[in-house]
Amino acid sequence: MSGKRRGWSDSAPLLAQQHSQQKSQHPYQPRSVSLEMTTSTVPGTARSVFLGIDVGTGSARAGLFDENGKLLGSSSSPIQIWKDGDCVEQSSTDIWHAISAAVKAACSLAEVSKEEVKGMGFAATCSLVAVDAEGSPVTVSWSGDSRRNIIVWMDHRAVEQAERINSRNSTVLQYCGGALSPEMQPPKLLWVKENLPDSWSMVFRWMDLSDWLSYRATGDDTRSLCTTVCKWTYLGHAHMHQNNEKDSRDMEACGWDDDFWEEIGLSDLVDGHHAKIGRSVAFPGHPLGSGLTSTAAKELGLVAGIPVGTSLIDAHAGGVGSLIRKLYAVVMVLVCGTSTCHMAISQNKLFIPGVWGPYWSAMVPEHWLTEGGQSATGALLDYMVENHVASPHLANRAASQRISLFELLNKILETMMLDLKRPFLASLTEDMHVLPDFHGNRSPIADPKAKGMLCGLTLDTSEKQLALQYLATVQGIAYGTRHIVEHCNAHGHEIDTILACGGLVKNALFIQEHADIIGCPIILPRESEPVLLGAAILGAVAARKYCSLHEAMKALNAAGQVIHPSKDPKVKKYHDAKYRIFRELYEQQLSHRSIMD
Repeated sequence: MSGKRRGWSDSAPLLAQQHSQQKSQHPYQPRSVSLEMTTSTVPGTARSVFLGIDVGTGSARAGLFDENGKLLGSSSSPIQIWKDGDCVEQSSTDIWHAISAAVKAACSLAEVSKEEVKGMGFAATCSLVAVDAEGSPVTVSWSGDSRRNIIVWMDHRAVEQAERINSRNSTVLQYCGGALSPEMQPPKLLWVKENLPDSWSMVFRWMDLSDWLSYRATGDDTRSLCTTVCKWTYLGHAHMHQNNEKDSRDMEACGWDDDFWEEIGLSDLVDGHHAKIGRSVAFPGHPLGSGLTSTAAKELGLVAGIPVGTSLIDAHAGGVGSLIRKLYAVVMVLVCGTSTCHMAISQNKLFIPGVWGPYWSAMVPEHWLTEGGQSATGALLDYMVENHVASPHLANRAASQRISLFELLNKILETMMLDLKRPFLASLTEDMHVLPDFHGNRSPIADPKAKGMLCGLTLDTSEKQLALQYLATVQGIAYGTRHIVEHCNAHGHEIDTILACGGLVKNALFIQEHADIIGCPIILPRESEPVLLGAAILGAVAARKYCSLHEAMKALNAAGQVIHPSKDPKVKKYHDAKYRIFRELYEQQLSHRSIMD
């Protein structure tokens, strides 16, 4: 979800045997790789380097970090994506090829030899991978194309299956905000069983993408507490009194609720001690198997046996790569990319309607995680801009100035503010309002059928009008985050600080509008690529450079720039008024639904 853009119940039975889209490219065409080097290195210097790999929605990225958490170099390679209505699919073969290209390019750029890489970790979107007993792809597509064996996280084909699952009110639903999202794995699995029976019978392993990557690298199919707890209804707290992170060993998967799988029609996934969905789980960073296999090492240009840590979902890797311990109790982490994840941790479990969790040890070991989110943020900004008639001309202007399209839009808004003698930039949108639920509402309303709304259109098709729609969309996204923060605080959290990372934080207007609208400071991490750093931290822990994820985060994470909300009371009053309209837009939508029903 994130990455560098183009821009459950204690009473439940715990039965023993868990954004930024780039242009797509055909999997078998030569790879194009983008490179970035952020620090100078001294060739030949003996050092320990840790590799982080992040697979986002549109690209695979690799980053190399030194023992101080400094980025030595990074690279990215685009990945193929197929979209057909609510169905969004990818290829695990294509993704592995992209990873290989990115890793080799990053090592070359940073002048890091394969012998210097001492540990590695994977992060990826929470997409669903299907493979057979030989590890070969099994299609999840109506097309029958065997390459297309991944249902991407943002795929909404299983809305009806999610509704049926939720109607059963299983106790496990308490631990995912009260209802499963169609973006989670059980509805998607049920969809495949009901619609693609041949594929269903062929699949030997169903895996979250980040777990598949670590399996592809090591041959060990131990699953991560992060993926299984957050996306598969695994009850991670089943291990609360059995193990702690420093035990660092495979744990028998005792957190599956077999009754749940039987109730929803997927009892066959219970067979063989849950062999198809995970017999064993581990804390993120646990060393897998015997490290990197010789086959994977050859493909990636690395040394066999390099320790590989149990993986993380990409957004959660951003949390691991940016969280500062003294802020644990009061901070919400925003990972802003194609979509945005809103993550807060606590030592006590908090049940919050419409917000996923509480998840035990899903991000920070031995802490409870609550996770809100917006299913389209960076993707929505791209959509709003690229579908405006003025966009092509504006894109050409931006290219001629060698700046991004969003930087140019920010400049246009500054000029409009001065020309119209507005007291502050946000006031330009007093007549324009956006409800950003163009891909449903993930939190806190948890309504996958919610629709986006844009109020205040005229016949104006100018670049200035496009700039206003862009600004109103940024504000709508920020009002959505304010709604999530207020909802979480009303149910036990004490959030007064935001820690933001991901591609969108490089947009100064996006961050300042969020600070002004939420009304609290926003901290940016010192390291500009915290998702990659979080993945690399998994490798450092697996290599025993640190005894725990906590220790690694303490050593490698630090705060960077702080963006404060405006002190102008007029700005607060303005946004309070627009926020009231924002909240009313959804209520109006419900009224419209009722009338039409």
